[in-house]
Amino acid sequence: MLCGAASGAAFFCDGCAGDLPGIGESCPQCAGPSSGTAVCGACLARPPHFDSTAAVWRYEFPADRLVQALKYGRRLAVAAAFGEALAARVLERRVDAIVPMPLGPRRLAERGFNQAMEIARPLARQLATPLEAQLVERVGDTIPQTDLPHDARATNVRGAFACAGAVSGMTLAVVDDVMTTGASLEELARTLRAAGATRVENWVVARTWPP
Repeated sequence: MLCGAASGAAFFCDGCAGDLPGIGESCPQCAGPSSGTAVCGACLARPPHFDSTAAVWRYEFPADRLVQALKYGRRLAVAAAFGEALAARVLERRVDAIVPMPLGPRRLAERGFNQAMEIARPLARQLATPLEAQLVERVGDTIPQTDLPHDARATNVRGAFACAGAVSGMTLAVVDDVMTTGASLEELARTLRAAGATRVENWVVARTWPP
């Protein structure tokens, strides 16, 4: 999928699989840099509404190229590779349902698909876990987070989501492609917890990492 070499039934040949930037020591809550498995200072100072984050790779070359190929190049086959990689990462975790990060109506119309949904579909199938595609919706259209400075992203997504189903007492996994500041994931977790969810986890393909 990266170099074009034959790889049999695998999505990546052995060489490319070894080049993908795995995440080592990280905070169990936000998957950011941390010493060992300790909760990082940022999460201790301001605990997020989500309970944990599982990420497969750092958002660096060549993982970033794969994300861009899916999101902007419409290479939907990449989503199957992401779903498989995430399934291996969260295999031991048990949740009641998987919730893809929703797109706003305008963005969905422009792109033609929701990359989080495309990743969540094969993931849910491999884990035999219910996929709740309509559980939450994005209320209106916010400015794309990538167009904003980091300190403006939380304000941009405040009130951006609505929960349309019963989640009381449930453990939910929110699936997305990339976690940067975590503002969208935090707001969605806040919405789900307010609706009664007991636990909210983030399952993301890639996590941005400070240089």
